[in-house]
Amino acid sequence: MSKLNYTVIFCHHAHTSKTTCMCETCHLNVGLSSPDSAPPPNDMANQAQPYTGYGYPSMQPAYRQGPSAHTESSPSRDLYGQPSYQQCPQVKPQIETSCFLAHPSLQPFPNLSQLSAALGGLSGVPELEVEALRPVNLLQERNLLPPRPLEAPEPNLSPDLKKVNCSPQTFRCTLSSIPHTQALLNKARLPLGLLLHPFRDLQQLPVITSNTIVRCRSCRTYINPFVTFLDQRRWKCNLCYRVNDVPDEFMYNPVTRSYGEPHKRPEVQNATVEFIASSDYMLRPPQPAVYLFVLDVSHNAVEAGYLKYFCESLLENLDKLPGDTRTRVGFLTFDSTIHFYNLQEGLSQPQMLVVSDIDDIFIPSHDSLMVNLKESKELVKDLLTSLPRMFSQSRETHSALGPALQAAFKLMVPTGGRVSVFQTQLPTRGAGTLQSREDPNQRSSKKGVQHLGPATDFYKKLALDCSGQQIGVDLFLLSSQYADLASLACMSKYSAGSIFYYPSFHCIHNPAELEKFQKDLERYLTRKIGFEAVMRIRCTKGLSIHTFHGNFFVRSTDLLSLANVNPDSAFAVQMSIDDSLADSSLACFQAALLYTSSKGKRRIRVHTLCLPVVNQLSEVYAGADVQAITCLLANMAIDRSISSSLLDARDALVNAVVDLVSAYKSNVSNLQQSGLVLPAAMRLFPLYILALLKQKALRTGTSTRLDERVFAMCEFKTQPLQQLTRMVHPDLYRLDNMSDQGALHLNDTVVPQPHLVHLSAERLSRDGAFLMDCGNVSSTEADSLGVMLCHVSALLLTQIHLFHIPELETHLSERVRAFLDWLQDNRAFSSSIHVVKDDASAKATFFQNLVEDRSDSASSYYEFLQHIQLQMAK
Repeated sequence: MSKLNYTVIFCHHAHTSKTTCMCETCHLNVGLSSPDSAPPPNDMANQAQPYTGYGYPSMQPAYRQGPSAHTESSPSRDLYGQPSYQQCPQVKPQIETSCFLAHPSLQPFPNLSQLSAALGGLSGVPELEVEALRPVNLLQERNLLPPRPLEAPEPNLSPDLKKVNCSPQTFRCTLSSIPHTQALLNKARLPLGLLLHPFRDLQQLPVITSNTIVRCRSCRTYINPFVTFLDQRRWKCNLCYRVNDVPDEFMYNPVTRSYGEPHKRPEVQNATVEFIASSDYMLRPPQPAVYLFVLDVSHNAVEAGYLKYFCESLLENLDKLPGDTRTRVGFLTFDSTIHFYNLQEGLSQPQMLVVSDIDDIFIPSHDSLMVNLKESKELVKDLLTSLPRMFSQSRETHSALGPALQAAFKLMVPTGGRVSVFQTQLPTRGAGTLQSREDPNQRSSKKGVQHLGPATDFYKKLALDCSGQQIGVDLFLLSSQYADLASLACMSKYSAGSIFYYPSFHCIHNPAELEKFQKDLERYLTRKIGFEAVMRIRCTKGLSIHTFHGNFFVRSTDLLSLANVNPDSAFAVQMSIDDSLADSSLACFQAALLYTSSKGKRRIRVHTLCLPVVNQLSEVYAGADVQAITCLLANMAIDRSISSSLLDARDALVNAVVDLVSAYKSNVSNLQQSGLVLPAAMRLFPLYILALLKQKALRTGTSTRLDERVFAMCEFKTQPLQQLTRMVHPDLYRLDNMSDQGALHLNDTVVPQPHLVHLSAERLSRDGAFLMDCGNVSSTEADSLGVMLCHVSALLLTQIHLFHIPELETHLSERVRAFLDWLQDNRAFSSSIHVVKDDASAKATFFQNLVEDRSDSASSYYEFLQHIQLQMAK
């Protein structure tokens, strides 16, 4: 029998301003602060510019030596900007002659020699560092990829500290060894920053209920595993070095039920903990879970057919919505008018209330539109059952999205909560009206890509109002035509919402996109949620934050307002070194997320990361995290493409590689050989940058539609590191020759662990089966979790287009499905499957789109290296 060849691709994808809040440390006009802090500046308007305002200062040809003044943005070669707002004053550390790292395996009160042993390895070079510093000539090395997906580099800490450090999936630094001065950081030509996934799903989370939450009286740091106990009654902060008293209550350990061992408390045994907050952390009672669904019911929406599947999914998951007996829901539909729904308990059926005056929107009823879900569940079910029929014959082509959002804001102001917006076209009526700005003929203009920023500030202003009232807005855009996502996305960016985009959605003509929408929606409706949240990031004295990336509103230099927080969103932070860390052996970072749970409990989730401070450039390179660096640079490049130009951002990324190779060659490498030499820890950096240049967000050419490019940019700003890494450089595995060597044994199931294969057509063979895992990206190019099956006779695939792997009773089929299930278990959203026939033209198109020539840059890796070498010669 001749072998049929196929390709399989997987797709997964505040109350009023007059009230004062109890947030982390500052009194803020958001309803959430602790009583021991100073009030905020009066001019909050100057701080309300997180998107256009975080734009980077000019990228100069060389890295600046230390702090410098803010300059105007202009085209240049570097991505490393300086602080965009003033730093908070820092307190000089109180250096103690002896200290004690709070860990149970250490003695209570050590002398200096014992402390030195506890910190053992900080100044030495372990075997791992030797391998990380091994010089690699990129022009000669053909096998760069490790056999398994890259893990985060381990900080050079003692085993005791490593054991209690924060998980790299939650908190990760671009450099796992912190340079002791800004000058050394500049010399390394590497960015310093943090990647944070603060609300991710955790299987084990220590939850602490205590009348006293122990914090530093100076900087308000939460006690953590890296503080120093001077004795049983005093502890020293690991961020500002202030000596604090140990409260009497803290002397009792609830785990061991013993007294006198504060260093064994759960707070100092775990780098990630969650506190049940006291009334000090709230001004008003915690809000209930409140959900408002805003649905486009215009003719375009009816034609796409999303409404039926939305209603079905919500009906199936109504009892799974996060919340308690106080949970409230509401519905609002719109075309050229706004439709409200009275769901008050006692009615025989839902009542529709239509408001046609969209220029002066008003709420027809304040008591019956947002109802208690438990009390009005039957009416809600009736509405969801009847909604698709009510608008099935609609011929209304206009969309009044702006007025619908204004109405949603008015409905949600009393409580705050989550607004879920489903939109299928360009808004054409009332406030927020938009016009098409995309011209396919201008996509490859010499001026660069235009219209990456919003066309109007309407959506940004409304989003800032929503953020102030603790309202988060999530956007589902299901449109095959241009819908100006650059403008609409502002609603979610500034209110800490999420953005979902389905560019070719049609319930009949695109079943793969429908399946993706259904799975995404199910995850969205049932995933945990935090309300009225704020997050503060603190760091060791001498370090400072100067730029945030993600969806939020910036309240101050280190405080983010998050109306809603979800487990699938992440944040990036750029850091700088203001003062020398030479007197410190460790640098620490702490993120504290204060939020209201869906059950109405006020909680504080705290993550603490500890890293060594080094004074040698070689140690900086040995601890470089190439994936974190690439993702931080991607965030910086996206901001640069909006504030300056796409071409400037691309040039800056290329020059980041040039600068690193030059710096390593000049300062570290003793080899006189020709070529491009990097330490092994950074050997994948040029490959990742090339792959980044070929992403929709940053590539050039005429193939990328404007909305698709903007959505890709939004994903880079909000996706966790693991997802971003797969987006930038997919994982490719060969499946047909999998063995059980190194396999995982989980619940009586053998899960093979195939080796990674280089992303190159030359690594494919016509008699092999290959899986490509591309992360969570748009499926217009079948970019997501992908499988290429060439040896399909082994799996008995007989159809040209499939969306599921057949469940066959063969050894290979079982192993493939076990591996795919294992991959799926390690990500939030479900995966769809696409099977594409693997003939010569399909294979060429597949790799042209996914791997090889996605941009006007060098199409191959080695051409890119030659380009780097040429730039260095200049």
